[in-house]
Amino acid sequence: MSEKISLTAVVWREGDWYVSQCVELGVASQGRTERAALRNLKQAALLYLSDDETGEVKWPVELQRKVVPLSLSA
Repeated sequence: MSEKISLTAVVWREGDWYVSQCVELGVASQGRTERAALRNLKQAALLYLSDDETGEVKWPVELQRKVVPLSLSA
């Protein structure tokens, strides 16, 4: 049985490409479509979480999340 972790992805368009970023991990990727960018982000996140020696995903993942207000003025 495989375990799942829920992370947050942000996707935006830059020219002809879609860029995707995992908020919690700081990992980013891109693709020609939004779907491709998200698919590539999943692969990048798994590589980021993989142990360098064994290649297995380090589990459980301990994420330090902090939500803070962001105030901007123009």
